[in-house]
Amino acid sequence: MKVLVINCGSSSFKYQVLDMPSGQALCSGLVERIGDAVGSLTHKFHPGAADEVKHSQEQPFPDHTAGMHAVVALLTDEKLGVIKDLSEIAAVGHRVVMGGEILQKACLVGEAEKKAIRDLSPLAPLHNPANLQGIEVAQALIPNAPSVAVFDTEFHATMPPKSYIYAVPYDLYETLHVRRYGFHGTSHGFVAREAAAFLGKDYDTFNCITCHLGNGCSMAAVQNGKCLDTSMGMTPLAGLVMGTRCGDIDPAIHAYIAQSKGLSVKEIDTMLNKQSGLKGLCGVNDMRDIHTAREQGDAKAQLAFEVFAHAIKKCLGAYYAILGRVDAVIFTAGIGENDNHLRAEVCSGLEHMGISIDPVENDKRLGKPRSISPAGTRVPVLVVPTNEELEIARATLAVLGK
Repeated sequence: MKVLVINCGSSSFKYQVLDMPSGQALCSGLVERIGDAVGSLTHKFHPGAADEVKHSQEQPFPDHTAGMHAVVALLTDEKLGVIKDLSEIAAVGHRVVMGGEILQKACLVGEAEKKAIRDLSPLAPLHNPANLQGIEVAQALIPNAPSVAVFDTEFHATMPPKSYIYAVPYDLYETLHVRRYGFHGTSHGFVAREAAAFLGKDYDTFNCITCHLGNGCSMAAVQNGKCLDTSMGMTPLAGLVMGTRCGDIDPAIHAYIAQSKGLSVKEIDTMLNKQSGLKGLCGVNDMRDIHTAREQGDAKAQLAFEVFAHAIKKCLGAYYAILGRVDAVIFTAGIGENDNHLRAEVCSGLEHMGISIDPVENDKRLGKPRSISPAGTRVPVLVVPTNEELEIARATLAVLGK
């Protein structure tokens, strides 16, 4: 059974066709620069396999519909395709960032669900409109394949009020839905389940701290297989220091900057989202570039690395406290999976908490779940590659009862 997974952004979208239930990725790709004079499409046939074939093409993609038409042509291409006919696509799974309190579980998408996704756009203005556009294009081009929406916020919907309510006038929650929602939920849920299976633990009693560290970063405290708390808030700006986002700061800083610099709310929001974080501290947001600069004695790069690691360690300690018992600490996503220096820095000095790292194991890259802590450590530290597309495909089939 073949499932097409689509992850739409405002000017790009990723896609993948998976053979289920095995989870084998048959092809994957990325359409970029939609709406520009010249766009690009990168298509991988048998991604990650020894016989991987990569195909690239440049052409204008005026809108998502044009991009999807090009992708559909490749999916059925005699040489690069993985299907003979679109009827082989059993379902289309869509990543949708914000489900709010209206859509808390993955669901079939009909007119009512599309309206709800549209109505939630003020809470995710950069994401939900693009996600909805991807759904509508897929429904038009592949009408016989049901569309299923899988929400970033779903995994965090189990948080209790003490975790998601902000200490602001309560009517802001009642009228404007101001609360913590959390994001990266598909990734947090996937790696938590993978870690429990790797350790031979019952997921329903599994406690862990998941660290999704990429250009966007978030952590989650998972208690008995359910999210108890997470670092991102009403928007993805909150929580950890990130590539270009500031993470948690004093709320009064906004007013101070506005008064001192004469900036508008929109200008400050742009600064905190796109010009802050690692980039704001040292000028670059790629951790590989930061490590290179550190090695050359760049003091700002060293500071950025330390600030980043400190925020993660502080959150880890807080989540350890609210969980009480921790069965594993899990690193995932681009930085989490690949940066041995960052993992070592975050876990240094935590031996009294039962957390430590084996330097030899930490330096390895295996591309599959592994432990990087010494044998017999009270709290195993794991590296678990995330696979949000596979998680979306699984959720899609679960909704369809297959």
